[in-house]
Amino acid sequence: MSALESFKKEVGEFLDQNCPESMRQPMKSEDDAYWGGRNGSFKNDDQKSWFEAMAAKGWTTPEWPAEYGGGGLSKDEARILKKEMAKRNCRTPLLSFGIWMLGPALLKFGSEEQKHQYLPDIINGKIRWCQGYSEPNAGSDLASLATSATTVGDNYIVNGQKVWTSYADQSDMIFALTRTSGEGKKQQGISFLLVDMAAEGVSTRPIKLISGKSPFCETFFDNVKVPKANLVGAEGGGWSVAKYLLTHEREMIGETTDPSAMIPLNVSAKKDIGMNADGKLADPVMRKEVAEWEIDGAGFLFTIARLKDEMKAGQPIGAKSSFLKYYGTELNKKKYELHLTNKGLDSLGWDGEQYEEGKLARMFCRTKGNSIEGGTSEVQLNIISKRILELPSE
Repeated sequence: MSALESFKKEVGEFLDQNCPESMRQPMKSEDDAYWGGRNGSFKNDDQKSWFEAMAAKGWTTPEWPAEYGGGGLSKDEARILKKEMAKRNCRTPLLSFGIWMLGPALLKFGSEEQKHQYLPDIINGKIRWCQGYSEPNAGSDLASLATSATTVGDNYIVNGQKVWTSYADQSDMIFALTRTSGEGKKQQGISFLLVDMAAEGVSTRPIKLISGKSPFCETFFDNVKVPKANLVGAEGGGWSVAKYLLTHEREMIGETTDPSAMIPLNVSAKKDIGMNADGKLADPVMRKEVAEWEIDGAGFLFTIARLKDEMKAGQPIGAKSSFLKYYGTELNKKKYELHLTNKGLDSLGWDGEQYEEGKLARMFCRTKGNSIEGGTSEVQLNIISKRILELPSE
């Protein structure tokens, strides 16, 4: 038996023993997941035991270095783990902006002190992070941000406002872009700071969305004291950190098209439409639509896997993250349009137990935000045309 075959057997046995049956069911929503944090709570004992088993192995971040508490797996081992989890429909044990975005940035730009201080807490779900990028007058033109960080002794004093801060009201810390200098090009005066949300002068206010619910907040900084030790990278070098982090954010948003996530389209279609005598979806038109979506989704996931291998081989993903973000967004919107079509008029129910409090309709509305967050679709198309297709700007 080869080393990889032995590892696959070990993984299979571990998952069979440690992933409860309830953790092999599709999540009903993001609220059905474990996000960790200082005030994080488990929905049930199964969720707790599943998370603790994976965290103990470092498999909440399988490929992060073992010296920081990660799994230390090779890319082949990590691929095996992912496939074995998918085979058993195992849920992701921890949802975390720290894992998806901040962690990779700290691994590349953080000091050793910062890595040892923050990465283990991310891996073990002890700190819940949010992202402080967009501002009321700095969205797509992010470099126009005005939140200031002024040096006072060994601290920065931060003043300003962020907007569209996902889960700011539930987070422990925020990684934020601030302006430490107004000299030179606007990108050159930006710094990347880690700010405690419990610090004096930090406040949040929820933003209500069309779905009737909201993960988004406005975040305010009023003379907030931040230790200079919380600066990631060089002062004024935050734009490089920000761009690198954005590639991971766009990749993360793009991956929301994963056919195994939330409500599987083929499962709901069988339930809502029914099957004919040949064991196929009874509606031939919808059968074609679902099949096309699944083929596009599978091709997209293969593309993500290929780009991840290129990144691990030292090839920067760069502008390709814009492609992932744009195409993944479109696939996700299409997925929920098909969900609504399959269910018919019942899909429009907004309240009441029979409509699961409007879960499907609200999730459909939520997908529209994918076209804005992480950079609008229009901005992504411009990046793709200029930096990938190399089309003329005029």
